[in-house]
Amino acid sequence: MNRRKKINQLLKAHAKKANAKLAPRSTKPKYISKADRLKMAEQAALEADPVVES
Repeated sequence: MNRRKKINQLLKAHAKKANAKLAPRSTKPKYISKADRLKMAEQAALEADPVVES
C-alpha cells in the first residue's frame, strides 16, 4: 500500500467514526429501573386520586 492510500484510509476511518458519534441514536426508549417505575406509578396514583379532607 502506498503512503497516499494509507493516509486516505485513515482519514476516511476517522471521518466515519466522527459521523457515527453525531448520528441520532436508536428509537429504543431509555431503560427505567423497576424501582423508578414503581415510584412513577405511585406519583401518578397520588396525582390522579386527590384526597379531599373535610
